[in-house]
Amino acid sequence: MKRRTFWLVGGLGGVAVLGLLLSGSTGSQPKAEPKPAEHPTATPDDGKLRILCFGAHPDDCELKAGGVAALWAAQGHHVKFVSVTNGDIGHWREAGGPLARRRKAEVEQADKILGVATEVLDIHDGELLPTLENRRTITRLIRDWKADVVMSHRPNDYHPDHRYTGVLVQDSAYMVAVPNFCPDTPPLKGNPVFLFYSDGFQKPNPFQADVVVSIDSVIEKKLDALDALESQFYEGGATGSAALMPTDPAKQAERRRAVRAGHAGRDEGVARRYRDKLAAWYGKEKADKMGHAEAFEICEYGGRPDKKELERLFPFFGE
Repeated sequence: MKRRTFWLVGGLGGVAVLGLLLSGSTGSQPKAEPKPAEHPTATPDDGKLRILCFGAHPDDCELKAGGVAALWAAQGHHVKFVSVTNGDIGHWREAGGPLARRRKAEVEQADKILGVATEVLDIHDGELLPTLENRRTITRLIRDWKADVVMSHRPNDYHPDHRYTGVLVQDSAYMVAVPNFCPDTPPLKGNPVFLFYSDGFQKPNPFQADVVVSIDSVIEKKLDALDALESQFYEGGATGSAALMPTDPAKQAERRRAVRAGHAGRDEGVARRYRDKLAAWYGKEKADKMGHAEAFEICEYGGRPDKKELERLFPFFGE
């Protein structure tokens, strides 16, 4: 009995050892690190500026930086818009995979009009969190693009996805240059200039317009790009309704004119609000005639540009 019991246990042990040998690992060996997700990489260094804009959803970059992006792109600089979530609950009627695919197609068309590259991350709309995994993703994206300028929402914006996008980008500001953080991607040699989009929120601190850019020369291009985002603007996005979608052709045209005018009015408001800042960059005579603008705040955790450096990064102030 003892002999048979011994060989039974030994046999089971042999099976276990054989299984370990076949698997090529033992319990004492560390688990392999998962490979990071692959993202479209930057084009070769050609001396042009490299700008990376993060938005929480597939319309935020276009709204807040579509004009300045078109200006950069027109000069041959490299601009990329990244939507950190896929927008899959951003409609009153549609949701899930079909909506995510629709919004991706819309934003790709919009960004084609602006002349910028596009990427939409596969994170559920409304569920973004400032996790270590997401910070690594943002850091890798900034490194891959070799960004000179990085833009994002402020961390005290109205939507949780906006706030956490701002936190994630802000938390990457120093880490992009640390070699042993995300060692699978080469660190940047220096800290890019990080900028926040404009907003009207006052607490805990109001937006500060450090850079204000006239977008009069590209306002029609920006409005054309926003026209491509039909699910969000003509259909009302997450809080819309069927009432916003008339079937009568005349009313449809009226709706489109109203939406387009609303977008233009937002950028007109920025120009009025920061007229003195426009004058500081363009001179009072030019600034008084400017009708549309976009404004940005310098994040103190990134590079600290002086006026000369900002003029290099925004090479259209003299136009």
